[in-house]
Amino acid sequence: MEIARATEEIDLYAILGISKSATKSEIKKAYHKAALQHHPDKAPEDQREAADIKFKDVSRAYEILHDEEKRHLYDTHGMAAFDPSKGGGMGGGVDLDDILQQMFGMGMGGGMPPGFGDGQPRKPKKGPNEEQRYEVTLEELYKGKTVKFASTKNIICSHCKGTGGKEKAKPETCQKCKGQGITVGLRSVGPGLVTQERMICDHCSGSGKFFKDKDKCKKCKGKQTTSEKKVLELYIPRGAREGERITLEGEADQVPDQIPGDIVFTLVEEDHEVFQRAGDDLSAELNITLAEALTGFSRVVLKHLDGRGIHLSHPQGKVLTPGQILKVEGEGMPLKKSDMKGALFLIVKIEFPENGWTQDEATYETLKKILPGPEPPITATDVDDVEYDSDADIEEFGANSGDPRAGGGWVDEDADEGEGGAQCAQQ
Repeated sequence: MEIARATEEIDLYAILGISKSATKSEIKKAYHKAALQHHPDKAPEDQREAADIKFKDVSRAYEILHDEEKRHLYDTHGMAAFDPSKGGGMGGGVDLDDILQQMFGMGMGGGMPPGFGDGQPRKPKKGPNEEQRYEVTLEELYKGKTVKFASTKNIICSHCKGTGGKEKAKPETCQKCKGQGITVGLRSVGPGLVTQERMICDHCSGSGKFFKDKDKCKKCKGKQTTSEKKVLELYIPRGAREGERITLEGEADQVPDQIPGDIVFTLVEEDHEVFQRAGDDLSAELNITLAEALTGFSRVVLKHLDGRGIHLSHPQGKVLTPGQILKVEGEGMPLKKSDMKGALFLIVKIEFPENGWTQDEATYETLKKILPGPEPPITATDVDDVEYDSDADIEEFGANSGDPRAGGGWVDEDADEGEGGAQCAQQ
């Protein structure tokens, strides 16, 4: 009967109430809704058998449609692709107990759900990942880097093969969790409010069984795992970015009856004293003298992240102004899996000479003749000579007045009232 039900041409999309173009997210959402609706534990006693059948169909539909390869097989060949008598078969099963526990706070008490997957070995669950931050310099991200480091992790005990007991010793069922590996406790979630919470049994460490002291493995002392140091290699590709995750698959702690989790590094980019980064582009200040701004230059202006000098030639007569931007294509960050690079943006910063830089009157007179003259003189009936502070701060402008124009801002009197009226300009 079970084989006949598995291979009959049923519409898995209809079971979950979704279209054939549904995304993985929509499939998962529909499954959660259907699994909760048809869970046998939620049905009245006289309807549990029908609910159990429906629940199996929902489980089977999710198992196939949420897996891209299985979904393609189903879309191409129908349920015949999963008929064991025809060389098909899906293997494993959906760990509904874990999913339902996470989504709805309920479980089936036995791990593998009844129905679909019966008679087949349960696929081991994957253990938790180990998340770590890894700080990396901009130079390392520009050039790429390979790091070797020693990692100490738990591995399955080679002496007892992860059983935790001596050879031929038989474990006893844990009485605290009744062999389930899980206990249920109460946790406070607010004043006068508590909720049930499933926790790993601290007596058997979640295995549901334990060995007496005299029967424990001598090497791991019944812990099932031992500690091992291993040299691992972390490869950071050229052009990697802040926040990228690099995964070392299967290198987390080993746990019996589980697939080891991964070690996942999240890259944290350190600040750089010269360069700023935005995506694949870089920016830096271009420090030049007033003479260079006016007369041009040809020299190395910057040392790049790989140690190269960046040489610029700026012609005479083409004046550079403070804040002007020079864009250099192909001198930004490398693009991953490509020979191309982003752009380098140089922000012109002119270093003016200090006060009293020369005492030679002839030099001043020469400069007055060479440089453009002042604006045409302003005529006025009365003229006052005034004193001034050459080190004032614009933030003093209108200080403590409460006027929105204080601090150097202003109101645009001609602003279009239909667009929100006068606006205070930012500095």
